[in-house]
Amino acid sequence: MSDDESTGFRIAVYGTLKRGYGNHRLLMRARFLGTDHLNSIVLHDLGPCPGAVDQPSQGIVVEVYEVDERTFERVDALEGYNARAPERGEYTRQLRDTRFGAAWVYFYNGSVRGFRRITRGAW
Repeated sequence: MSDDESTGFRIAVYGTLKRGYGNHRLLMRARFLGTDHLNSIVLHDLGPCPGAVDQPSQGIVVEVYEVDERTFERVDALEGYNARAPERGEYTRQLRDTRFGAAWVYFYNGSVRGFRRITRGAW
């Protein structure tokens, strides 16, 4: 990140944090950078939300935001991210390259067996 962005974090969202969905309220003060397509994730429709897994796809639409530390912590809490033991949380996170630079993507830790796969487009 450049010096101007050193206090910010980028996140790439694919579900209920996107514009028009209920959890987007957490990103109301974040800087929207734009959309991108990630070929390194597949979504599974879990019902009330999607869960991403680390698999090749034909391009999943994500919205990329720059967030401050407080917003980043709130998104971690929403996603059930466990900083001390990421594999034990509901979601973990990994950096992925986007056209706006590296951004954190949340990956579902639970079983996706039996849930509809989405390999292209959006949830």
